Amino acid sequence: MKKYTKTHEWVLLQGMEATIGISQHAQELLGDVVYADLPSVGKSLKKGEILCSLESVKAAAEVFCPLTGTVKEINETLNDNPEIINQSAEADGWIVRLTITDASEFEGLMDEGAYQTFCAAHQ
Repeated sequence: MKKYTKTHEWVLLQGMEATIGISQHAQELLGDVVYADLPSVGKSLKKGEILCSLESVKAAAEVFCPLTGTVKEINETLNDNPEIINQSAEADGWIVRLTITDASEFEGLMDEGAYQTFCAAHQ
């Protein structure tokens, strides 16, 4: 199941591995992504810390880590083709995979319906 944060990240949890990216809504607000400053594999992150930054033709944006864990894998494709985030924000445009330490943090995130309601209320 995919869940979302109030800062527009999505998380797909499979066991203790979380795939993370930005939502379709976030990429629309950001505009054409031209650069992704990805974290290093092995980096430990706490929930709420800056995961990475994305630069677009409009602005730079920080992506926050929705769960505590260690970076297991980064989406290497984004180094040469960051525009994949715009083309497929919630699939091929994933940013990192984390090995998480506390699966209960996932329960506090929003399901898709709650996220859509949140976005509609904050436009």
